[in-house]
Amino acid sequence: MPRYRMIIEYDGTPYVGWQRQENGPSVQGAVEKAILSLTGETISIRGAGRTDSGVHAMGQVAHADLSRAWEEHTLRNALNAHLMQAGERVAILDAALVDDTFDARFSAQRRHYLYRIIARRAPLALEAKRAWFVAKPLDHEAMHAAAQELVGKHDFTTFRSAHCQANSPVRTIDRLDVTRTGELIEIRATAQSFLHNQIRSFAGTLKLAGEGKWSVADVRAALQARDRKACGPVAPPEGLYFMQVDY
Repeated sequence: MPRYRMIIEYDGTPYVGWQRQENGPSVQGAVEKAILSLTGETISIRGAGRTDSGVHAMGQVAHADLSRAWEEHTLRNALNAHLMQAGERVAILDAALVDDTFDARFSAQRRHYLYRIIARRAPLALEAKRAWFVAKPLDHEAMHAAAQELVGKHDFTTFRSAHCQANSPVRTIDRLDVTRTGELIEIRATAQSFLHNQIRSFAGTLKLAGEGKWSVADVRAALQARDRKACGPVAPPEGLYFMQVDY
């Protein structure tokens, strides 16, 4: 069976998350329904990451095994037509034929995420549900300095959801940078894999550093505590974007 790798963009606002669930519409379910409408096949696709409800993606990757070969651009365009007809907020950016050893999840070497904060007094209109609105100034340099305490290989129990199903809390963070452009603060994170809620936990903690409530030493102590209660507040999902996967 030919295997296709798809790069997928979506607005996570109306979905319960990437993974198919019984309690509401999912991104995975939307793509699988489009494949069913196009090919008549009921299949299960595998994604590179399971984003939560409200989390967006600009470069989610999934693979699908189809019963016959398709021209790559034809498959992309046809799936997008079915997604649009169904009113989904999902787009297939690219579809490519790959070797059957490719696995969207297990072949991934690095995953890249972005967390967006808009710090200003006025509420968000155009960016509502696209960023975390913070109605006070934040010191992005203090946030970046604190973030460097979280780079490297650590036990991230403090920054791990109680519902996380990973076998180990140990992860290696390759990059955690905080930059600012006007009112927009961006947190960019790169690792081979992340724990459940890890980036949102980072963002909520770094916001405390940006407000001057936490120091670099406080963030270091939270990490070393290996205790979920030591974490700052978990940032809301709307600021998080799954940007890219490296293979």
